[in-house]
Amino acid sequence: MTLTITTPEEVGLSSRALARIDTFLEEQYLAPQKIAGALTLVARRGKIAFLSPLGRMDRERDEPMRVDTIVRIYSMTKPITSVALMQLHERALFQLSDPVHKWIPAFEHLRVYRQGRHPAFVTDAAQRPMTVRDLLTHQSGLTYGIMSRTGLDSAYRKLKILTEPTLAAFIEKLATLPLEFSPGTAWNYSVATDVLGYLVERMSGEPLDTYFHKHIFEPLGMVDTAFSVPADKLERFAASYMRGSDGRLQLLDDPRKSPWAGPTTLFSGGGGLVSTAHDYLRFAEMLRRGGTLDGARILGPRTVELMARNHLTNGSDLGKAAVALPGDIRAEGVGFGLGLAVVLDPARAQTPSNAGELSWGGMASTAFWVDPREELTVVFLTQLVPSSTYDFRGPLRSLVYGAIDV
Repeated sequence: MTLTITTPEEVGLSSRALARIDTFLEEQYLAPQKIAGALTLVARRGKIAFLSPLGRMDRERDEPMRVDTIVRIYSMTKPITSVALMQLHERALFQLSDPVHKWIPAFEHLRVYRQGRHPAFVTDAAQRPMTVRDLLTHQSGLTYGIMSRTGLDSAYRKLKILTEPTLAAFIEKLATLPLEFSPGTAWNYSVATDVLGYLVERMSGEPLDTYFHKHIFEPLGMVDTAFSVPADKLERFAASYMRGSDGRLQLLDDPRKSPWAGPTTLFSGGGGLVSTAHDYLRFAEMLRRGGTLDGARILGPRTVELMARNHLTNGSDLGKAAVALPGDIRAEGVGFGLGLAVVLDPARAQTPSNAGELSWGGMASTAFWVDPREELTVVFLTQLVPSSTYDFRGPLRSLVYGAIDV
């Protein structure tokens, strides 16, 4: 199953304007060796209008970027996990208001961090229990060690919270720590979606990798998306990089020696998947079309509409609700739905996109967005950690929306 490739003009885009994407990436990032390679895919009205691989997917082996290059999508795993959980919502296996301790009893009496270092925390009682909706919206009170903001973040790093052999072991360790804030009172990027992955396993009775394959990947024809890269696909697996202290590009993860090159038992719903541009386009197009693609119904349209609404407390935006944000996320005029960022006010968000645009990205600077009003889906892939190193998303939006003719 493949989405049709067409000329930009057939779907109301300008070929000349879209060509600026390659010029921008070449001049600003590839020529000065800030990134090794990139792949940009722009689809409109259900057809691929622009698909351009640039540079190298593996600089050390001089392997060019390909249209079918496999990359680490990290947090772009999160929308997939959220969709999986909402499939179970459609089966009435839970309600958004259900307390998480219904499936994780150890979460019933979690307290809230006030001060201190692990294990000598000073804590307060939470105002209310954590709900499933809190997890979906990152209003759970959980955090990430990468935030480096409080003593609780430090404890996540000290305990290596996401290095356990299984999701069950991860949950057991997580339950020993307090929350950053009382659930529902703020927004904080966190391991919440990894907890959602555990809930998918508990509610469905299936390991997360099996559930994803049966209920999302196979129906959508996502043939290259998984928690590891099999041996017969390693030649398509990209290297990942970081900017060294000298400003130069440095190899971070060799694809032939990568943890993703072998099997895993920790299925991270928050950041464990690899994928391709075509695979992720199929997932994103399913969202744009209200939960269906090529006859495969993944979610009902009303469920997708619910996911696309702003669920932040009191209708707030991330600028007001967030205690900590990834460095590449715009906050003003942007809300958060059930697993996805949603544009509320394009003027305040300083973006040419429309209210209702859904998006998210990954730690290796990957990104996607869906604009239902423009019938537009964009997938951008590169492999540079962390995603806050450079701002790819803002310029790409300017270039893509500048290419719209009608």
